[in-house]
Amino acid sequence: MALQESGEMYLETILILSEKIGKVRAIDVGEYMGFSKPSVSRAMSILKSGGFVTVDGEGHLLLTEAGSEVANKIYERHKLLTSLLIDLGVSEKTAAEDACKIEHDISDETFQAIKKHVGKQS
Repeated sequence: MALQESGEMYLETILILSEKIGKVRAIDVGEYMGFSKPSVSRAMSILKSGGFVTVDGEGHLLLTEAGSEVANKIYERHKLLTSLLIDLGVSEKTAAEDACKIEHDISDETFQAIKKHVGKQS
């Protein structure tokens, strides 16, 4: 199942929140993203049916192996692109916003080239 940008954002958010607070519930995702409970519920249903998320007996969201792979890929892109844009002189807020837009559309080939280039600069 191919994910749309919104699905990637939900998975990335679950990853970020799990690193920050540990166990994540749908309400945490909604608060973090500023989305309504019905919107989050629908998204979680789609992600569950796609095999990206499971929910334990206490209502905690857990990334599956496939979900974790997507979330980590997107989050890595977000962090690297944000850092690169800040290094280029973009404000932190704008860099994070622009990185969020770019991270979903950039090809794997281009991202790997950027990653390699940034590594050479360090």
